[in-house]
Amino acid sequence: MIGRFMLIDADAMLGRYPRRDVGTGSITEALDRMDRFGIAEAVVSHTLSWLHDPATGNRELLGLVSGQPRLRPCWVMLPGTCGETGTPAEFVRAALESGVCAVRAYPADHGYDLAGADCAAMLAAIAEAGLPLLMDAAQTGWPAVESVATAHPELRIVIGAIGYRQLRQVAGVLARTANVYLGLANLSSHCGLEWLVERYGARRLVFGTGAPVRDPAEAVTRLLWAELDDGAVAAIGAGTLQGLLPVGAA
Repeated sequence: MIGRFMLIDADAMLGRYPRRDVGTGSITEALDRMDRFGIAEAVVSHTLSWLHDPATGNRELLGLVSGQPRLRPCWVMLPGTCGETGTPAEFVRAALESGVCAVRAYPADHGYDLAGADCAAMLAAIAEAGLPLLMDAAQTGWPAVESVATAHPELRIVIGAIGYRQLRQVAGVLARTANVYLGLANLSSHCGLEWLVERYGARRLVFGTGAPVRDPAEAVTRLLWAELDDGAVAAIGAGTLQGLLPVGAA
């Protein structure tokens, strides 16, 4: 909590990141970082789920966040075709029983087409369960995001790490869909946040830091120093995400 604004980080990770030194990825480091930046809670996935094996990383994540009410687990999905994480129904049932509040996808890194037939059943199951789907922009293209959003209108999709030169593509997708949202991590366009809020409303944006790979100060400063009214800051900081999480998880 910074001042009167609650911040819930929708884009954080536990586990060591091997590509550069950003700490050990421990629970202690995550909570200390959250305290330093006034972040009340975080939705966290595990580096093992991304860079090694989703099934292993998802299990490891549950052990790490057990007894940590400020850290909400986010599992990584795969298409159900190879059976690595079970059938879509099995994956979703296990996720809900384990208190998972969101699902993250890495279609580029894990080698599948998000908008293809292989993913359709898994995405439908995730949507039916009321779990939001989180993803970085580099993991897929905007046509695929729009295709999935149109095919699964009940699926809430949050795209983060948008960077600097994608607002024209973003604008069209936001205009044509009602279930695509943007994360703040690396939302780098000058006054891009203010423009997005003016055009599409604060409820299409979700606070996220990309920690520990990105410095949380980036997203915190972008939100709290933006030329936005208090209602918009509060919605982006926590309100939008709370509305996206499944009933009982907010």
